[in-house]
Amino acid sequence: MAKSTLSFVCQNCGAAYNRWQGKCESCGEWNTLAEEDTGATTMPVSIRSKRKGRLFALETLTGKSFEAPRLPSGMAELDRVTGGGFVRGSVLLVGGDPGIGKSTLLTQATSLMARAGHRAVYISGEEAVAQVRLRAERLGLADAPVQLASETSVEDIVSTLSEGAVPRLIVIDSIQTMWTDTVESAPGTVTQVRASAQALIRFAKKSGAAIILVGHVTKDGQIAGPRVVEHMVDAVLSFEGEGSQQFRILRAVKNRFGPTDEIGVFEMTGLGLREVSNPSELFLSERDLGSPGTAVFAGIEGTRPVLVEMQALVAPTSLGTPRRAVVGWDPSRLSMVLAVLEAHCGVKLSGHDVYLNVAGGLRIQEPAADLAAAAALVSSLVNAPLPTDAVYFGEISLSGAVRPVAQTSARLKEAAKLGFGRAVLPESARGEAGGDSGLSLSTVGGLTSLVADIAARGSPKGNHEGNRERNREPAAAEKNATPARFRRQEG
Repeated sequence: MAKSTLSFVCQNCGAAYNRWQGKCESCGEWNTLAEEDTGATTMPVSIRSKRKGRLFALETLTGKSFEAPRLPSGMAELDRVTGGGFVRGSVLLVGGDPGIGKSTLLTQATSLMARAGHRAVYISGEEAVAQVRLRAERLGLADAPVQLASETSVEDIVSTLSEGAVPRLIVIDSIQTMWTDTVESAPGTVTQVRASAQALIRFAKKSGAAIILVGHVTKDGQIAGPRVVEHMVDAVLSFEGEGSQQFRILRAVKNRFGPTDEIGVFEMTGLGLREVSNPSELFLSERDLGSPGTAVFAGIEGTRPVLVEMQALVAPTSLGTPRRAVVGWDPSRLSMVLAVLEAHCGVKLSGHDVYLNVAGGLRIQEPAADLAAAAALVSSLVNAPLPTDAVYFGEISLSGAVRPVAQTSARLKEAAKLGFGRAVLPESARGEAGGDSGLSLSTVGGLTSLVADIAARGSPKGNHEGNRERNREPAAAEKNATPARFRRQEG
């Protein structure tokens, strides 16, 4: 006779254990194991099915391949991230911090598709229908023929959507509130999330409807629930942004039908999310020109060049261990740049606090930002403003050399379009840059030369007497304003 079994399941990664323990050995988190009825059944071997598996045909690698048909959402930035639109029968998982704008984005997407004549359904398990209508009225989308419902039973949802015409787009907000009769666990547990997602994915593949699942995130910014759900869906989208910033970034973490390095940029306004076709112009709209510690980085996000300001602050510390705070960049990458500056350039930062920030709420992942970060750090340390019309990009190796990066010409064209006049780039990238960009190119082969050039323009912070002296004797003042550790060795 079949019987249900109880086990302890990690609510962070989904690993199951026979007994409770304080730490999950799979993901390393503490106090995440909860007792659940996994719904597993055991039966004697004598009464198990003796049915043999069916035969199926095997194919070869050669043959015709057809591009998956797509349905544009009506939002260019959303289509850029998904790869051109929603694929029939695909399932997408969208995650983001609470209040970041996930429901607003999906409400706009379903409204645009409904206005285009497609059947779009929005099912909310967290809000009532009246609350969704209030959001639509605030966004000016109340007249869109979107079908709404407030339901959490997966069986009821599948039965309702199976009637009539197949919906082209279905939004489930959120997957953590869904529950199915096939398991006995409470809604929101790992077992329920996995079973509910599996039922919805089966319906999407069978009917051809595109389904968007909204997922909660943990305190670390990862999508909550078992990792197996991320492997089950076709695409995982992350909606990022700072609460104090008006910019929102939609990034594809996984995409079976498109690129995973594209981003979509939105601006949060009173009428919802507005698409930003030229994010570089907005990221640089509030620059503090002439301030030490700021450098403009020419980056690439997918196929789109993006210019963003990197801000650094280096200040003396009274603590035994200096602080290293980073926002929008990899902290380990900052540690490597600081180590290279100290080992090969003589920049002593062991007695200084270091703060690095990427303006606008953008998160930079490519190593090409090393050169811009190093320039901003040295500029803040020696109080030397960088040229306001210059952009920086290049990867720094552990030996102190500046290595080339991909798509140099696209970065330079974007900088020239926004009015920049010069670019500091790796020496080996001059051939790829060409001469048609219209920028004055300054190449650096090693980090030492860049540090010496910035330090030669520096001045001690708060030394007004030194500034007057420098105005009277330019040559002598420049020599005295340069710290000894940055001076070039003569001969």
